[in-house]
Amino acid sequence: MSAARMATGPRDVGIVPTGVANLEAVAAAFRRLGRTPRLLDSATGISSADYVVLPGVGSFAGGMAELRRRGWAEAVRGRVEAGRPTLAICLGLQLLCEGSEEAPGTAGLGCVPGRVVRLAESCRIPQLGWNLFAAPAGTVFLRSSVVYFANSYGLEAGPAGWTAAMGRHGSRFVAGLERGGVLACQFHPELSGKVGAGLLKRWLDESPGAAAAFERRAQRPTLAAAC
Repeated sequence: MSAARMATGPRDVGIVPTGVANLEAVAAAFRRLGRTPRLLDSATGISSADYVVLPGVGSFAGGMAELRRRGWAEAVRGRVEAGRPTLAICLGLQLLCEGSEEAPGTAGLGCVPGRVVRLAESCRIPQLGWNLFAAPAGTVFLRSSVVYFANSYGLEAGPAGWTAAMGRHGSRFVAGLERGGVLACQFHPELSGKVGAGLLKRWLDESPGAAAAFERRAQRPTLAAAC
């Protein structure tokens, strides 16, 4: 495979720079899997990429403000609603929801029905560290595991139309969601060691349409071959 094709092929992972994310940790996790992460800089890039990651560390209002300021909200929403390979991490999962108790009056992307609420005060807030979540049978990506969380807010129940994995920190909360090629994690797979790496690999390898995208790219001639 030529260098030119490798740069644009399905090994390439586009990361949405929300301005509230540890982008280097996310990029490093994909490089360890032999992928080529790149920062996306346009709505067109978000819409056309084979794989897109929406990371987030920070406030709900800040994350949504950045997506809207750059004109990227509709492109992200379109991918998720179409079930195209999209990974939302931590705050990224919350941004997919209708809103958050953290930011009254700020609308989320609305792809996931429900509003994010503050975790129960019976445990330390934020939840910061390793915790168990349980995934139901038949999931494509999620497996019951111990992973790394860093959150003060979460969804209380699995939303209609999504397969949900649940965790507990004082009370139950949604630890992960999947539907089609969309995977949303309240935890940080990039900080969750071999378990997180395995999850990312399943998302890359087993997302619906992933194999077809590879074949389409492989069949395209490179610039050199076309001359």
